[in-house]
Amino acid sequence: MGNLLKVLTCTDLEQEPNFFLDFENAQPTDGEREVWEQVDLVLKDARSILDELQAYKGAGQEIREAIQNPNDEALQEASWAAVVPLVGKLKKFYEFSLRLEAALHSLLGALTNETYDDPTQHLEREQALAKQFAEILHFTLRFDELKMTNPAIQNDFSYYRRTLSRMRINNTQAEGENEVNNELANRISLFYADATPMLKTLSDGTTKFVSENKNLPIENTTDCLSTMASVCKVMLETPTDLFLDHEETVSFCLRVMVGVIILYDYVHPVGAFSKSSKIDMKGCIKVLRDQPPNSVEGLLNALRYTTKHLNDESTNKTIKSMLQQQ
Repeated sequence: MGNLLKVLTCTDLEQEPNFFLDFENAQPTDGEREVWEQVDLVLKDARSILDELQAYKGAGQEIREAIQNPNDEALQEASWAAVVPLVGKLKKFYEFSLRLEAALHSLLGALTNETYDDPTQHLEREQALAKQFAEILHFTLRFDELKMTNPAIQNDFSYYRRTLSRMRINNTQAEGENEVNNELANRISLFYADATPMLKTLSDGTTKFVSENKNLPIENTTDCLSTMASVCKVMLETPTDLFLDHEETVSFCLRVMVGVIILYDYVHPVGAFSKSSKIDMKGCIKVLRDQPPNSVEGLLNALRYTTKHLNDESTNKTIKSMLQQQ
């Protein structure tokens, strides 16, 4: 994903990051290896999760026919047979989100501890972990983009729950009934009810990490996030870098930048849009605006609709205007 990339400047940070970040070839040091191996097990499954989600077609046809012909037993059975394996996939995606949250906690623990004096040193010296953090964010934004454009997911799960409830009332034993018990079904339903379920998982997970680690200054976490945002922004601003020839790498950096901004906005007491924010939001939005509109509309919407502090009175009006213009 590009050669070694040098971060040049970022005027809005108290200390300008000036180091190489290798998103392609970074290998874990002995100190990183234990956490890296734990997270690697999760990331190895991320690609197949995205592939399965992208290929998810839903059971819309079978469900429509079953609803339109409620007395046709064959159609009822056909719709149920179509939905059950799909619910198995939805359960798998949900369970992966729990693994992803645990991986995030491991990475945050490593990248924010007191081993080094500041987050820049962590990111510079623990590049393999920084790369994994970026890969988690990239996966998260991509998963949510795919989920938002696939209404079949919620339709299928709603139909499954309604049908299962009806079967229980009628004391009918359903094949696949044990796939998802009631408590798990409630949690899965809440997960998919959110427009960006993976991002919510990471936002909640980051907030939880901070609240559970009160011995760590909150700045350890927020500075790690703001530095990552700066790294991505400057890479995208630097057209001389070879990585800009690769559309996949540009997309990767854009998603990571937006992901860390959103996490920062949830964790920082006044968020990413205030004057005291260490993220150059004007610069980040400009970088997004400089891309082909179709390729970044989903990311702009993520900043518009999934951040916590955008509509606060303290938000810079110029930033709000830049973000809201179509």
